[in-house]
Amino acid sequence: MNPIPESELIIRPNGQIYHLNLLPEQIADTIILVGDQDRVEIISSYFDKIEHKVQSREFVTHTGVLNNKRLSVLSTGIGTDNIDIVLNELDALVNIDLKTRLPKKEHKKLKLIRIGTTGALQEYLEIDKPVFSRYSIGFDGLLNFYKDRNSVSNLEMEKAFVKFTNWNKMWNAPYFVKASDDLYNLLVGDASFGITISAPGFYGPQGRKLRLDLMEPNINSILPNFEYNQLKITNYEMESSALFGLSHLLGHEAVTVCNVIANRMKKQYSKDYHASLKLIIEDVLEKITA
Repeated sequence: MNPIPESELIIRPNGQIYHLNLLPEQIADTIILVGDQDRVEIISSYFDKIEHKVQSREFVTHTGVLNNKRLSVLSTGIGTDNIDIVLNELDALVNIDLKTRLPKKEHKKLKLIRIGTTGALQEYLEIDKPVFSRYSIGFDGLLNFYKDRNSVSNLEMEKAFVKFTNWNKMWNAPYFVKASDDLYNLLVGDASFGITISAPGFYGPQGRKLRLDLMEPNINSILPNFEYNQLKITNYEMESSALFGLSHLLGHEAVTVCNVIANRMKKQYSKDYHASLKLIIEDVLEKITA
């Protein structure tokens, strides 16, 4: 096997992976992912000890110890395009020898837990409560660039969804990927759960109209009615489809829990979601360090 070329795997002069600016020893095997870089410090404030603080662009990483368990928390920024960077570079840090540029013989599995915010598509979902993603639908198209996307996607669910929605052929082909069973079962408890849409934008792709007309103005009256194996579409966010898909392809585990800060059906928005998000963070930290 030939080494991965410098143009494909970019490494900084001091050995850090290019975008994340991290060395392999600066990340833990369990990593909490957040979109907002300010949320990193909120989570790491619970750590008993912090070993590393690294920032590069919107990618902020804190690694430390809580209850004798080593953890990292990393901000991804917004969107599946950033998840493509984060997942590939995290995997490279643990599964590629950055000096020889060759894959390591022994594979290391990462546990990736996304804590985010979301807009609900079901009236019964309460503001300031968590919702877990059992599956994520990728409206973004990112996973379609990878050869083995079919091996990690629920193709029957995709087919049913395309038929049910009369999917617009001008849009990306949607894909459905399941969260890690082990992480999901560890964390979900009695919280709400369902199918999460990862949209490639905040406005038009999520059915929001400001000054521009939408291609499908009634999409948000259609999506909540889709059901497959007793699962309904519950919410919109912008990262989980790529997180789940790339994690499966690369041999890692991933799950997403989001704080409902808006109910799109009721036209409601949280007055102050920070307190409820803090409760979700505390619950996740307790369960992964128990």
